[in-house]
Amino acid sequence: MNRILRALTVVLLFELGALLLYLPWSVFWEQNYFLSHFPWMIRFALHPAIRGIVSGIGVLDIFVGFGFFNSRPAAARVLPPSNL
Repeated sequence: MNRILRALTVVLLFELGALLLYLPWSVFWEQNYFLSHFPWMIRFALHPAIRGIVSGIGVLDIFVGFGFFNSRPAAARVLPPSNL
């Protein structure tokens, strides 16, 4: 993976992780299109465990971004010549 694509992937993972970490605890989570049109989802979506699961996915996404940031591309392996 070239460096520009790797940098864009890291930025995308950090931004998505930060959004998933913050969004379940904001006002936007409580007042959105789906909850106003599907009232049966209110009990499910506003439960603290569901909010925690979504925030946990955000934390995992940030850790994956750190993994991409710290990883080095593997060197190409050259096989030794065979003596046949």
